[in-house]
Parts: sequence; C-alpha cells; structure tokens
Amino acid sequence: MDLRKLPALNALRTFEAAARHESFSRAADELFVTHGAVSHQMRALEEELGVALFVRTGKRVRLTDAGNRYAKSVRAALMTLADATRDVRSGERTRRLVVSSSPSFSARWITPRIGSFMDRHPEVDLDLLSTNALADFSRDDVDVAIRYGRGNYPDLHVELLLDEVAFPVCSPRFNGGQLPKTPADLLHVPLLRSDTDLWRPWFEAAGLPDATEPRRGVLFDDSSNLLLAAGDGQGVALARSSIVMQELVAGRLVRLFDVEAASPWSYYFVCPPPLLTSARVQAFRAWIFEEVKRFRAVYEQTCGGVRSGVNESGPLAPAAVKGRPSPSDVR
Repeated sequence: MDLRKLPALNALRTFEAAARHESFSRAADELFVTHGAVSHQMRALEEELGVALFVRTGKRVRLTDAGNRYAKSVRAALMTLADATRDVRSGERTRRLVVSSSPSFSARWITPRIGSFMDRHPEVDLDLLSTNALADFSRDDVDVAIRYGRGNYPDLHVELLLDEVAFPVCSPRFNGGQLPKTPADLLHVPLLRSDTDLWRPWFEAAGLPDATEPRRGVLFDDSSNLLLAAGDGQGVALARSSIVMQELVAGRLVRLFDVEAASPWSYYFVCPPPLLTSARVQAFRAWIFEEVKRFRAVYEQTCGGVRSGVNESGPLAPAAVKGRPSPSDVR
C-alpha cells in the first residue's frame, strides 16, 4: 500500500479518542483541543475515507459498523506504534517505571508503602503519575495504571487488585467528642459530600431508606481534601477503606458504626500486554499484590467484626449498588 495515501496520524489519534469515548467533547478534553476541532477532523476523515464513521444524534455520537471495525484496527495500530516507540527508547527507559493512579490513591495508599518497593528494587527508577485523567497507553508514556472502575478496559491486561467499601468517619473531637451513637443520628449532623462516594447506598445498608443525599455544603472532588475536612472536625465523611485506613490506624479519624456499603467499582492493575513480561512491571506487580494482602490484614484487625451491608464472600467483596453515577475512571 502507498503510505502516502494513509490519513494523517493526528487525525487517526483523534478518531481513536472519539471512538473510545463515543463523544467529541471527551475526546477534545483528552487531546486538549476544542470540540469544534474534533468535529472538523472527523468530518474530514470521513470525506477522505468515503464512509460514515459516526452517527450524529443531536449532541451525541455513536460509531457506525464501519466506524467500529475501523476503530479496532486503528487502536491496534496505534498500540503497535506505542510499543515500537518504547522499544526504541532503550537504555535508561528500561530502568524507568511510570505508574499512573488517582491523586487520592497515590497519596493515601501507594506513597505510604512505596519505600519497601524502592528498598527491594533500587535498580528501578519509579515515576508516580498522580492524575484523574484516564491513562492512554497508546499516547502517554505510562507502563502501569491503577484504575478505579468496573474493569472493562479493552485490549489491555486487567487484574482485579482491590475491592472497595465505604463507611462514615469523623474526628474523635467532632462535636466536642459527643459522637453520633446510632446511624439515625447522622441525619442531624453535618455530612461532608463527595462527587464519587454517595451517602444514599450507605443509608440503605444502615436501614435508613428514606434518608436523602446531603445537598448543602462543600462538594469535595478529592478524597484527601474530604478527609482533611473530617479531621478538622467539619463534619462526618463517607470514606473508602483504602483511602482512610492510615487515618484510622493513626487515630486521626474514627469509624462510626458497623455498617458499610460495598462499592460497585474496584481498583484494577492495568497495563499493555507486551509490557506485562518486562522485569520492572513484574517487580511492581508482585509488590503491589503483596501489599494488598497486608492491607486486608490491617483492615480486618482495624475494622473486623460483624458488619452489615457486605457480601458474604468477604469485607471487601463488591456488591451491586443501584442509583450510582459512573466514575470518570481513573479516580
């Protein structure tokens, strides 16, 4: 084939992002361009190929059958280019390990433990990339991602790392030390709000089906800031076990009640299949799964006992929770 007849690489990258999201707006955000630029590029690509790639309905788009087939081929080709680029970047790059995760998980779960990995593997130069943006392995210089979602990540190696539950926490000094004694008492105190962990499923697990989501007060989009506010005595927070455990062990926060709500999302270990066999990725994978085992032991020691609203297969087992919005992956 005459390579001069191929569409421009930039147009193919834009198409891959638009196809993956089935949204020109999300593709534009990911590529740091305008919605209009993505729309213009996609129309130009369709004209060049002589086939419709998207069906446009108002502000929404979806792939045609031809667009879906083309997206799979383009994604595979871009992944091959990304792998080839990694191979060319030899030398120091083979020592460098780039791990992407959300700021809260990186700060509250990985960072307190990462010293043991560095002691065990001084030959690895580790970069922790803390971002709420979804790592694009075909474009970003990332080896491994820890993603919080449902685990549906096509064409990637995906392993369940850690299931998640949430429960109320507050400062031991909250309300002058007069802490809520029953779940119903929470209806009369300030509840801190988060854009990822909602109170409604916990209320249902606690036997309060008529309780509503709090509508007033600050809305925190970062779990670390949520816990800082709780530690400052500003109210009661609904916290994920993986994010709050260090605060509980240190006594800066205390858990309220034996009720927890299982999250419909989990943490996943994700990487491109060709990278899974690399020494640096294998080293990190072995380390983080060992740390998860230790975390579960600490969880049982700190939060053990009879708990309501939890699947019988374990305290961190996932359970379906209705009425929840989808996270942006990664959170």
